[in-house]
Amino acid sequence: MTSEIRPVFFISDGTGLTAEGLGQALLSQFNTVRFDKTTLPYIDSVEKAKKAVSEINAAGIEHNITPIVFDTIVNQEVRDVLADCNGFLVDIFQTFLKPLERELGQGSSYSVGMSHAVAPDGQYARRIDAINFALDNDDGARIRYYDQADLILIGVSRSGKTPTSLYLAMQYGLKVANYPLTEDDLDDDQLPDTLRKHKAKLFGLTIDPERLQAIREMRRPESRYASLKQCQYEVNEVEALYRRHAIPFLSTTERSVEEISARILQVTGKRKVAR
Repeated sequence: MTSEIRPVFFISDGTGLTAEGLGQALLSQFNTVRFDKTTLPYIDSVEKAKKAVSEINAAGIEHNITPIVFDTIVNQEVRDVLADCNGFLVDIFQTFLKPLERELGQGSSYSVGMSHAVAPDGQYARRIDAINFALDNDDGARIRYYDQADLILIGVSRSGKTPTSLYLAMQYGLKVANYPLTEDDLDDDQLPDTLRKHKAKLFGLTIDPERLQAIREMRRPESRYASLKQCQYEVNEVEALYRRHAIPFLSTTERSVEEISARILQVTGKRKVAR
């Protein structure tokens, strides 16, 4: 386990949702690393790219470590400027599309300047809408839109709700909210009023207490919140709550976000939005 903070940048010539969504999904596999994340959208000119490079380089100096940079930049001039930064570049389009172009024997829309084309049937727009829904309804931030949700993920803090919500939105086009169950919620035998009327949409996540402690310790070292005793209490109580109210649940301890999402779809019978 390391205590150093690794700066991460999500850079795009558009909204940054693709770079951020894919980058977050990849970073979620490294739970022992602390990331300082920054999204830089609409980097669509050489001048803006130079400013982004300065910000990346400054972060590297501040943290004394190489920043990680996820980008979905299309313009070659802008990409050339970005390539001069002192960061570890993960060019998402280049990484995934170039091998596909070779295999399929033809150029992608990315190569001919159409990477932001929207499918005429609105499927792309629905997936973007689902991502925005997940972001707007993260961590119980809003509850009045739960009637629009396809699923509501619940669980104790740091059990994997946010990355799973975003992955289900990005990959499957599902509107997924997530709600953190606090100690106050767990002291009551009943579901919170906010969730009770949406019980059919609930899916629970749990996690091994020792793993939960390790994750929390990185956020709030030596706190009651991160103590093993507190983690054991919350996990035991939340699993009892799931069983008491017949809420389906699974452990995220040894599973990737891809596997968690696939299992949720399998259990709930939800289907992805057609692409």
